[in-house]
Amino acid sequence: MRSLFQSWQRVAALLAVVFLCLACSKVPAISQNPWQVVSTPTDANLMDIAFTDNPMHGWLVGSRATLLETTDGGETWQARELDLGDKKYRLNSVSFSGEEGWIVGEPALLLHTDDEGKTWSRIPLSEKLPGSPNTIVALGPQSAEMTTDVGAIYKTTDAGQNWKALVQQAFGVLRNISRSPDGKYVAVSANGSFYSTWEPGQDAWVPYNRNSSRRVQNMGFTKDGGLWMLARGGQVQFTDPQDPQKWLEAEYPEMSTSWGLLDLAYRTPSEIWVAGGSGNLLCSFDGGKTWQKDRDVEDVPSNLYKVVFLSPEKGFIIGQRGTLLKYEGAVDAA
Repeated sequence: MRSLFQSWQRVAALLAVVFLCLACSKVPAISQNPWQVVSTPTDANLMDIAFTDNPMHGWLVGSRATLLETTDGGETWQARELDLGDKKYRLNSVSFSGEEGWIVGEPALLLHTDDEGKTWSRIPLSEKLPGSPNTIVALGPQSAEMTTDVGAIYKTTDAGQNWKALVQQAFGVLRNISRSPDGKYVAVSANGSFYSTWEPGQDAWVPYNRNSSRRVQNMGFTKDGGLWMLARGGQVQFTDPQDPQKWLEAEYPEMSTSWGLLDLAYRTPSEIWVAGGSGNLLCSFDGGKTWQKDRDVEDVPSNLYKVVFLSPEKGFIIGQRGTLLKYEGAVDAA
């Protein structure tokens, strides 16, 4: 009986802590939720999204060789089958330039289309490829840039028949990698202990130690060409616009919770969205100085992996178990 009483005491104490944390959250809520949950015909984890030049026609990729297509701007999605044999592939990245598109995945997989995805052809990859394909970016007719999960970077200008290595040595196993519009990269090590940058013309990655005791979760590029960083414990940090080599003071948009922050994206130069675990979604309307929370999305039972804005008016958030949110319109700061 005493053991049972002690167990109930522990449960009650845990619930008290949870309710206390919820009550002490001082992050204001946004005035309205601009995100709509979109149904998808899968429970696979979604990894990436891209549209052709036709704003109505897009593609989603994910685990278990998941490939979804929309022809109505992302309102509805249909599953498409790929003939990939018996292997279990995870489709990591998709990108389009006009009617030409690319998909990469693991184990080593490269797919190409020149008809907006009506047909996909498989392009053989060298057995000597370091790592598995991780990201792909369509750059124009027959041209694309591909990275692997150990930080190798390759470029093709002949529709994938030949690839040129852009770095002489691989980065090492990475957690994630991001590319800027002008071709720069930033990558985070697998354990989050350091990060590296690369820009066109360099032969190798340039490594940097993390600037705090918190392990780095994700990094990317700001609208002004600087860097942003998400670290463990809900930390957000930006480089100084006046001095890109200097980091500004770290921010903690929501001190009262421990949900991990997983991705950050700009809708406009001043409006930033940050997504994370357990439906956590935060927004800043002043370039990261202050933050507000989208409390309606807290009810979405999913970790939110990635935020993508294809334009200020068109955005998506993708997550685990087929979770997809579609941006429905601007919201004013509270």
